[in-house]
Amino acid sequence: MTHVLVVKTSSMGDIIHALPAVTDARRLLPGITFDWVIEEAFEDIPASHPAVNEVIPVAIRRWRRNVKAALSGGEFSQFKAALRRNPYDLVIDAQGLMKSAMITRLVDAKSVGLDWQSAREPLSSLFYQQKVKASRNQHAVEKIRQLFAEALAYEVPQQLGSYGIHPDARSLGEGLDKYCHTKQILFNHGTAWESKQWPVAYWQQLAQQVIEGGYRVLLPWGDEIEKQRAELIGEGQPAAIVLPSLKIRELMGILASVEGVVTGDTGLGHLAVACGVPTVAVHGPTDPGLSGSYGDSQRSIVSDHLSCIPCMKRTCKFVRKSETNAIHPPCFAPLTPASVWSELTAMMRPAVSPDQSG
Repeated sequence: MTHVLVVKTSSMGDIIHALPAVTDARRLLPGITFDWVIEEAFEDIPASHPAVNEVIPVAIRRWRRNVKAALSGGEFSQFKAALRRNPYDLVIDAQGLMKSAMITRLVDAKSVGLDWQSAREPLSSLFYQQKVKASRNQHAVEKIRQLFAEALAYEVPQQLGSYGIHPDARSLGEGLDKYCHTKQILFNHGTAWESKQWPVAYWQQLAQQVIEGGYRVLLPWGDEIEKQRAELIGEGQPAAIVLPSLKIRELMGILASVEGVVTGDTGLGHLAVACGVPTVAVHGPTDPGLSGSYGDSQRSIVSDHLSCIPCMKRTCKFVRKSETNAIHPPCFAPLTPASVWSELTAMMRPAVSPDQSG
């Protein structure tokens, strides 16, 4: 039986993009098993895949803030011991960064990763014993599927990749089950890039349309800034519910109960698609063809009215002239709430009203 260690530490969307490769390998090599090295905040994602036996948490983000404490406190030694606890036939770096490549050198197994031209950080390729060439112009999911296929000696399946995770709303504990409802739409409004933020005014208009359509709106958040935005979006709308702070596995349970998701280009949007929820992703500065949502249950909508799209920049070069000025960033202007809602309703399964269910 082949035992493989996957190194893919962050971020949420990148981790989710690696799941279809694990599904491919499990289908074509039934005896294969995986362990996964991942940032501690994201453990719940690979742990939900049936082919993943063990998740090995790493805290690179936290250790960078205090390297001395990580080394002297024993955390790094414990991490190295965890890597060497099980024998591996292969270690695959699915990230292609220096931080992930260095982890492969701590494992007593053949290492495989992307070559100099294919890796996000080319120097990482110097750490691998086998190097795989993959086109930079293909979607991240397909690039990782190709990496696994060459590492494990099989052909990449022709069909669309499957994430292999199936969350269940029934797994939510008492207190969270009240957020499981038959007619709900989740708004993923949070994103780390200012340039990716669909305007609050559009979120507010969409909330009104969704509620008028007979749905509740769920508003998750990850930090205080996102919480304030959620409260602003839901202001004056009793059917717009700001969720409590949630762990990823709890979010997955709630996603299993909603009818659809509207999202920016961010990790939770990828998670929704992986959970099989009809999802519309709104893209401003980014290119969905390379790293956007992937799968049958998603639609990515973009505009092309500005020559700078996609700029791939964290901040917009256009300066907002006033808080009451036109939509900002301007690349989102044509992506109106009405067009987003029309796209999502076309994807969603028909909701059964109470008078029809009997």
